[in-house]
Amino acid sequence: METVVVLTGAGISAESGCNTFRDNNGLWRKHRVEEVASPYAWQHTPQLVMDFYNERRKKLFTAQPNAGHKALVKLESKYHVIIITQNVDDLHERAGSSHVLHLHGELKKVRSTIDPTLVYELDKWELKLGDLCEKGSQLRPHIVWFGEAVPMIEQAIEMAKKADHFIIIGTSMAVYPAASLINYIKRSVPMYYVDPNATSISDSNLQIIKEKAGVGVPLLVELLLNG
Repeated sequence: METVVVLTGAGISAESGCNTFRDNNGLWRKHRVEEVASPYAWQHTPQLVMDFYNERRKKLFTAQPNAGHKALVKLESKYHVIIITQNVDDLHERAGSSHVLHLHGELKKVRSTIDPTLVYELDKWELKLGDLCEKGSQLRPHIVWFGEAVPMIEQAIEMAKKADHFIIIGTSMAVYPAASLINYIKRSVPMYYVDPNATSISDSNLQIIKEKAGVGVPLLVELLLNG
């Protein structure tokens, strides 16, 4: 069975009502990055950080997977599908995808501030100051903030090397190290880029589909299933 590796960004979840960060109406227009998504912010204004992620989490609890998420599940009938996502939502999992790697953390999880291996599922939308881990330290969002290492990138690189097909969906390919994954795809591997603003990013076998994920991904999936 051939392996399809998929790299997804905020664009695939936008149609589910999850705000993107870099669009004109994106989240960063309301807050500077360092105010809500950095170790500095957590140290100096933890309540603002809490409020920011609580708002995102509250919306996620009502969001639903869209046609783009669901189409990727259909690929599993013919391919071994690995999804590497920059998104912190769980919409791929709720759609039914079997293999999902989160590069930037998960919004519905929290972790200890003194022991990063202590990660907990959060079954409510609100995290509060005073919510502690079993070792007595404050819990923080299980998110990779700007300035922090991306611990899953090495695993993602190894996955990318195994791709027989590589699909990019809903990302500007401007965020590193995620964008560097394309450098680990064999030159002979067919690549597809689904995004309304997609531009050529490689001189390899790249096919651009300038559509939103909800339209472009089902089209691509049908192509791959019937090809």
